[in-house]
Amino acid sequence: MHGHDPKHGSPAKSQKWRWRLAYTAILFTRSLRALTWNVIENKETLLRCLSYVAIDIQPVTAADNNEHASSNEYLSSFDVDPKADDNEHASSDEHLSAFNVDPKALGDIVRAKNIESLESQYGGVEELVQTLETDVKVGISGTDADLMRRMTVFGANEYQKPPPKGFLTFVFDAFKDTVIIILLACAVLSLGFGIKQHGWKDGWFDGGSIIFAVFLVVIVSAMSNFNQSRQFQKLSAKCSDVSVEVVRGGRRHQISIFDIVVGDVVWLKIGDQIPADGLFLEGHSLKVDESSMTRESGHVEINGAANPFLLSGTKVADGFGTMLVTSVGINTAWGEMMSSINRDLDEETPLQARLKKLISFIGKLGLSAAALVLVVLMIRYFTGNTSDEKGLREFNGSKTKFGDVMNAVISIVAAAVTIVVAAIPEGLPLAVALTLAYSMKRMMKDNAMIRKLSACETMGSATTICTDKTGTLTLNEMKVTEVWIGKETLSEDGVSKMSPTVINVLQESIGLNTAGNIYKPSSESAPEISGSPTEKAILSWAVYSLGLDIDEVKTQCEIIRVEAFNSEKKMSGVLVRRNHEKALQTHWKGGAEMVLAMSSNYYDKDGIIRAMNDEERRCIDTIIQNMAAKSLRCIAFAHKKHEEETAEVQKLEESGLTLLGLVGLKDPCRPGVRKAVETCIDAGVGIKMITGDNVHTARAIALDCGILKSVEDVESEAIIEGLQFRKYSPQERSQTVERIRVMARSSPSDKLLMVQCLKQKGHVVAVTGDGTNDAPALKEADIGFSMGIQGTEVAKESSDIVILDDNFTSVVTVLRWGRCVHNNIQRFIQFQLTVNISALVINFVSSVSSGKVPLTAVQLLWVNLIMDTLGALALATEQPTNELMEKLPVGRKKRLISRIMWRNIIAHALFQVTILLTLQFKGTSVFGVDEKVNNTIVFSTTVLFQVFNEFNARTLEKKNTLEGILKNKLFLAIIGVTITLQVLTVEFLNMFCGTERLHWRQWCASIGIAALSWPIDWLVKCIPVDDLQGDAAS
Repeated sequence: MHGHDPKHGSPAKSQKWRWRLAYTAILFTRSLRALTWNVIENKETLLRCLSYVAIDIQPVTAADNNEHASSNEYLSSFDVDPKADDNEHASSDEHLSAFNVDPKALGDIVRAKNIESLESQYGGVEELVQTLETDVKVGISGTDADLMRRMTVFGANEYQKPPPKGFLTFVFDAFKDTVIIILLACAVLSLGFGIKQHGWKDGWFDGGSIIFAVFLVVIVSAMSNFNQSRQFQKLSAKCSDVSVEVVRGGRRHQISIFDIVVGDVVWLKIGDQIPADGLFLEGHSLKVDESSMTRESGHVEINGAANPFLLSGTKVADGFGTMLVTSVGINTAWGEMMSSINRDLDEETPLQARLKKLISFIGKLGLSAAALVLVVLMIRYFTGNTSDEKGLREFNGSKTKFGDVMNAVISIVAAAVTIVVAAIPEGLPLAVALTLAYSMKRMMKDNAMIRKLSACETMGSATTICTDKTGTLTLNEMKVTEVWIGKETLSEDGVSKMSPTVINVLQESIGLNTAGNIYKPSSESAPEISGSPTEKAILSWAVYSLGLDIDEVKTQCEIIRVEAFNSEKKMSGVLVRRNHEKALQTHWKGGAEMVLAMSSNYYDKDGIIRAMNDEERRCIDTIIQNMAAKSLRCIAFAHKKHEEETAEVQKLEESGLTLLGLVGLKDPCRPGVRKAVETCIDAGVGIKMITGDNVHTARAIALDCGILKSVEDVESEAIIEGLQFRKYSPQERSQTVERIRVMARSSPSDKLLMVQCLKQKGHVVAVTGDGTNDAPALKEADIGFSMGIQGTEVAKESSDIVILDDNFTSVVTVLRWGRCVHNNIQRFIQFQLTVNISALVINFVSSVSSGKVPLTAVQLLWVNLIMDTLGALALATEQPTNELMEKLPVGRKKRLISRIMWRNIIAHALFQVTILLTLQFKGTSVFGVDEKVNNTIVFSTTVLFQVFNEFNARTLEKKNTLEGILKNKLFLAIIGVTITLQVLTVEFLNMFCGTERLHWRQWCASIGIAALSWPIDWLVKCIPVDDLQGDAAS
């Protein structure tokens, strides 16, 4: 017999020990699970304790290790993972301890739209509602503890976005720029030539200085782009922060989409974005556009029987209802997709594209000039027409040393490279970026959120604004001010004299045919009414005047079918059955003319149904017109009772209705709208009001707002109905569209038709919209404005700019900023090109005539890049002025550089070139200095010319360039910084910049000469210029 190790014991004992260990582990885990289920099923509360358990662990011996290893080997013989049970229990505890729901499994079922798995695993929607501890009517409790518990188990409604570009990425991108590459090539050549000529000790200054300056420019450019990127990231987060209506504790709340939790009951209506994955609870005619997820057109019908699944990121196309949130954040299909997508923030605007062409053209011009200089200087040198510092000929054929020839050739190439440096306007892209970023930030403060950068520029060219009425021109604060029952008006105490029959039918019509809601926490508290402004006004009147109890009305009736309100029919309807009755009833609510046309009878206030003959129909129509003339929105109610239920009456009847009554809702104009409309008209921008209200209401509001001026306007073709405009032939529409100022009873397709017609006529069109059906018009327009408060998510995503306060005055503010953006960029182009032209001409003439350049590459980089960066910051941040709104729109294809700008550029460049060339050739004798000091004077005068020219560039036409200068503190600060840096450059950075220190008299001379730019500018602006331009772009 073989001996055995006493530490391991006998094989039989070892086997028994393993079985006991396995039995003990299974018994222990089963007991824990049983205790957990007992607590969950009986809804018992666990005693609060510390979040850890203390276990006395003995030191591990070798025997223990061996026994554990043998135990694992034994279990592995049965294909059992010794850690599997622990992992299973860990995940089970995490997922099941709170709600007995596995978030991932539930999310997979909803995304896969697997109705069978939903029924088999969770018992269907009703059982899942109970499992998630929520209620169809009341929702979740919404306490902080409840919300935290749900977020802990299911996660928050956020997804991990790809990391944004870092600063070093922008630095690397800046080095890819063609201009930077050319400058670096010039720097390397200059460095090589300098070392070749003067050795390492003194020869690296020019090339090294250029490289340092290039790196400085790259860092400044990268910082600007990095800050702009961060601003866009904030804008993207703002755009994603959608407002959602949920039910918590029985009360409707507006919360951020990021605050949605699993178990929330969400209200959905047309145009809403589905905030998370979920299941349909109740509602009517709910259809969803899933094209954002499936890329397939067409609307998907949602119902509780066959397809209750709702996916985040999709849009409600029709109907309304409530949903149960089952998955949030990364567990949703939308979150999973968006976590791998980064929004493109590198949008290139049309103006930036045009500037690229301009820069490319000027760069080619500079290269041509440099090539010409190179050829001329080479010819002059090799023909013996150049002399050295001692006045001797530089080239004497074979007598000249090879090294001297190479040094001369290198200096000629360096001069040509300097010409290229002078020619390229590096500051233009930076100026545009700064202008757009600054204006976008300021517009956000003025209640305008820019979704597309190009809209900042395009708005300055707008010639026509097509605006909605309700909520944009008006306050959107509805109140019922007039009520008619039959042909009699109802006074404040008139309800008490009404027939109970009429009151009951009206209560049903209002309480059942509404997308609004009334919440009353207790009998003593005031009711909380939610819904659209129109719904809230009607419900408020019904509660306080008719004594409506909406919950009681809804419990007494069963809703069979609903037709939600849409912009085409301008009505909503509902088919209902009262409890314990077989008969069905149809209720309609909507535009008074439409409902009246469907009615054959009417109730009087005594509850008697009377037939409606032609005379009585005309009488009621006159009542509607008179209400509309008072700027009231007229809403009518009608119903029809079907004595027997048949297949034919399963749809809503649209004829033979009985008119219940009319209500007039007052929605006053917004303060300041009339002045804003007048400002637009004075600026040459036409205003067209497009509304769904009838002609009389539209006319009254248009007169109040100043869109219509007089009786002549009212009686002309300035007012038209959408149906009439639709029936016009294309030629007739083209002839009348510019005369139309008000379109009443219009549909979204009419708005789209008008936008297309105006664009064909050459107009730059801005459109406001808030509804889902407005999306085509918003996309078609040159600038689409959506409303931040009343606008649907579909409308916002289709727009370029979101007006956060829904106010027309904010639209005019954007128009003012759009013109300011265009004007600021024109100012800087004028300033930049003056710098480039003067520097290019001076270096070109000096090189050809004397073979030397007055400004070194470093000095030119200072003038072109550092100066331009500061100049861009100064001129790009000018505030909008009232003068901008006194000019006509700039037009769709107007030249970027106008004739007025060319007048200013040529005049100032010619003046600067004349003065600087005079100093270049005569300065040594005038000031009695050597050539190096004279070159420093030329350099300082060049910089000071640009300082004074910055003041001139503030206005393109006005002679007084100092007007309002004290209001722009940033401009004054930048001027101060520029002068300070110039003094430091000349006085202390001599070796780096190749300058000599100047005497105070020489400084005064430079300042005095540069200051002549102001009187010259005044004289130049006295020269009249006809600025009529074609469509060619500069």
